[in-house]
Amino acid sequence: MLISAFLVLLAYLLGSFSSAVVVCRVMRLPDPRTLGSGNPGATNVLRLGGKKAAILTLFFDVLKGVLAVLIAKLLSSDANTLALVTLVAFLGHLFPVFFGFRGGKGVATAFGGLVALSWPVGLLTLLTWLGMAFGFRYSSLAALTAALTAPMYTFWITSVWQYVLMSGVMSLLLIWRHHSNIRNLLSGKESKIGQKKSEPSSDAS
Repeated sequence: MLISAFLVLLAYLLGSFSSAVVVCRVMRLPDPRTLGSGNPGATNVLRLGGKKAAILTLFFDVLKGVLAVLIAKLLSSDANTLALVTLVAFLGHLFPVFFGFRGGKGVATAFGGLVALSWPVGLLTLLTWLGMAFGFRYSSLAALTAALTAPMYTFWITSVWQYVLMSGVMSLLLIWRHHSNIRNLLSGKESKIGQKKSEPSSDAS
């Protein structure tokens, strides 16, 4: 129990590291929570600071999910613990204790957790995101499609009910966090990948 509690706490603290805010501070860019879409994620950082800043943000957002789950797998094989660690790392990104509980939408961190938990699930989810992103150029649509399919991939690949439940909860939270994107998609106002910051924006990372 103590090990599980430690791993869950560590996962939350890792998830609470807001890569977008830290990268922007180090690179002397505007706070992503105050400009663009106001979302501290890679897509908004791309608009505000360019590709280098966005790639760094994306890398660290994925990495914290990966690290949380890999550390947990080194210390525990309990499915309940691993599922909870994956979910809590994601929740840390959404509600980071170090940044006033104002986090991003969690797509990259969710992917990092899934790929560390089961790389085939992570790979299929990534391929789904890439297919939608390249096909339609909407990051939000790609994220929503990946979120909807991730629980199915998890069930198909692992058949572990704790993982399937965790994936389903993350998917519901991802869809909830994208409510404004869904409205914009339906109204034709959603911004596309690479759209400049001077244009109306709402993103998905």
